Amino acid sequence: MERNSKLKPLLLVLPSFIIMVVVIMIPILNSLILSFHDEKKNTYDLSNYQSIFSDKGQVSNIKYTLYIVVITVILCMIISFAFALYLRFSTSRVAHILEKIYIIPKFVPSIVAVYAIMLIIKDTGVINRFLLVFGINYKPGIMFTAKGIILANLWFNIPFSTMLIHSSLTGISDSIIESARDIGANKLTIAAKVIFPLSLRTIMIAAIFVFMGNIGEFTTPYLMGTNSPRMLGVALQQEFGTFYNLPRAAAMSVMMFIISAVVGSFYIASMMKEDKWASRS
Repeated sequence: MERNSKLKPLLLVLPSFIIMVVVIMIPILNSLILSFHDEKKNTYDLSNYQSIFSDKGQVSNIKYTLYIVVITVILCMIISFAFALYLRFSTSRVAHILEKIYIIPKFVPSIVAVYAIMLIIKDTGVINRFLLVFGINYKPGIMFTAKGIILANLWFNIPFSTMLIHSSLTGISDSIIESARDIGANKLTIAAKVIFPLSLRTIMIAAIFVFMGNIGEFTTPYLMGTNSPRMLGVALQQEFGTFYNLPRAAAMSVMMFIISAVVGSFYIASMMKEDKWASRS
């Protein structure tokens, strides 16, 4: 009976485990093996990785991708934290309405949102046509630039990160805030020295998810990015779809996976640390 009780949980998770192996682990393993394959010599070595890092264009793509993703993460965390603070501590009617609707961008299909953003910010878009009514011929000049991609990334990621941070802020007791006020702390001091440290872990988790969600982004940089340099998602598609260089595309995929795995390890470490403290308590 005791043996059956131990096997039952394993049998319940077995279907999910099999799906994970088939859908995730096998493709990763296949890409890893393929990334070492040299088609010219029909051998397995590091030539694909060497060709990537010796190619100035690909190195530029890597730097360009990391630049966009890091700036997106930094701006997203700053804006989301400030927005979450407003939603948590403001009692105005506007804050109450925004709390209900700020998540709406997450339900807009990415292709629809990107085209909508393009129609607004391009040099002959809505902004330009609106200002022409007042005799101002203003051209934003951010289409097909890193700024345009970052702007679109913020549209997609701010609602999600705000939701995470706001949920953390709601867990901070009002008594803590009142105690800080009683000893003379102003709003800025309370935000910087009380609220921020208490929500830092959630902010880090939100930053990790935003980073991992943007490192392999394709739709936005494909429609709004430059021809050179390109983000890794677009460069990968070109290697696979245009040049049909499967081993090199696999090497790029493995590199993206390693970057995501390194960043994701911080999330896993955070979860393990939380479990450790929970077990002690």
